[in-house]
Amino acid sequence: MQNFTFHNPTRILFGKGREDEVGAVAREYGSRALVHFGGDYLRKNGLLERIEASLSAAGIEFVEYDGVVPNPRLSTVKEGIRLCRENRLDFVLAIGGGSAIDSSKAIAAGACMDGDVWDCFTGKAQVEKALPIGVVLTIPASGSESSKACIITKDEGSQKRMCSSPHILPKFAILDPETTYTLPAYQTAAGCCDIMSHLMERYFTQTEQVDFTDRLLEGALRTMLVTAPRVLAEPDNYDYRAEVMFVGNVAHNDLLGMGREEDWACHDIEHELSALYDVTHGAGLTVITPAWMKYVYKQNLPRFVQFAVRVMDVDLAFDQPEAIALEGIHRLEAFFRSLGMPTSFADLKIPADRIPEMARRALDGRPYAGHFAHLNEEDIAAIYRLAL
Repeated sequence: MQNFTFHNPTRILFGKGREDEVGAVAREYGSRALVHFGGDYLRKNGLLERIEASLSAAGIEFVEYDGVVPNPRLSTVKEGIRLCRENRLDFVLAIGGGSAIDSSKAIAAGACMDGDVWDCFTGKAQVEKALPIGVVLTIPASGSESSKACIITKDEGSQKRMCSSPHILPKFAILDPETTYTLPAYQTAAGCCDIMSHLMERYFTQTEQVDFTDRLLEGALRTMLVTAPRVLAEPDNYDYRAEVMFVGNVAHNDLLGMGREEDWACHDIEHELSALYDVTHGAGLTVITPAWMKYVYKQNLPRFVQFAVRVMDVDLAFDQPEAIALEGIHRLEAFFRSLGMPTSFADLKIPADRIPEMARRALDGRPYAGHFAHLNEEDIAAIYRLAL
C-alpha cells in the first residue's frame, strides 16, 4: 500500500427534501449567486422554483444561467464568467449532473483569474482561487459533486481536457434521490455505467496489498450490478435511486483510491469519443472499457481473475486463469448490453477512419496513458480497433 493523505471537506446533505435547505447552507458562502443549470425539466418538475424560493428566503440574490450542455463547452464557461463579473456574484450554484457541476467549477475558477481559464486545462496556469461552489445533484454519474476535478471541451478543435484543484471542490452537495425519478432510462443506465467506471479505474491497479480498498470497490461494484437493473425496472423506487446516488458519490470522492495507484486510461481514451462525436460519457465508457480489458488483462492476470471471481461471480476450474479472466470481461460486456448500453463503435455509429487521430489526441503530447499498463499511441489505436 502506498502513502496517502485523504481530505474531502465537501458537506453532503443526503435524503428527501434536502434541496429545501439550499438557501440556508449557501448563505454561509455568499449572498449573490449564479444559478447554473440546463434544460426545461427543472422548471417543469418545480425543482428550480423550490431552490430559488429557498435562496430568496435566505436573502440570496441570484442570476439564472440556463446554459448547461452535455460535454460542457468552454464558450459556456466564458459566458458564465462574464455574468459573474458583470453582476459581482460571489457564489456559484450548480443544479444538474456532471456537466452542470464541471461547467460551474470552471466558471468559479475563471471568475477569479485575470488570464484565460483554458490555461488551467492545458497546464499553462494553475487554479489559485475560485468562487465557492454548491451543488444540487439531479443526475448521479460523474461524482463531480465531491471531486476536485472538472472536464471541459474547447469548442475549436473539440479538445476535451481536465483541470484538478482543491479550490474547485464544492463546499456542499445536496443529494435527493427523488430528484432523479424523471431521468430517462438511457441517461440512468449511462450514469450507472459511469459510476462503475470510476470504481474500475481504481480497482485495476498494480499496487500490491490493498485488500481493504479492493473489498470496498468490489462491494460497490456488486451493488451496482444488482441495483442498476432494478432502478431501470422501477424508476420511482426511492431505495434503488438512493443506492445509486450514494455509490456514485463515494465512487469518486477519492476515498476508494487511497493507498493505490489508479489507472484512468479508459477515461482518457473515451474522451475522444465524447469530444469528437458528442457521445454520452457513460455510453462511451461501456464501449471502451471491455476493449481495454481485452487488451491489457495479461499485464496482471491475477487481478483480472480476482475481478471475475469476486465481482462477476465466475466459477470455472482454477487451473484455467485466463479463461476465468476472459469470462469476467465477457460478463461485464453482457451486463452493459443488458442495460441497453452500446459496446462497440458500430453501436454508436462511429466510423473507424479517425482512429489514428483519436489515438494521438488521447495522449495530448504525453508519452503514455494509464498506469495499470502504459499505453502508447499504437496501443490506444489497437484498443479503438478492438471496440469496432
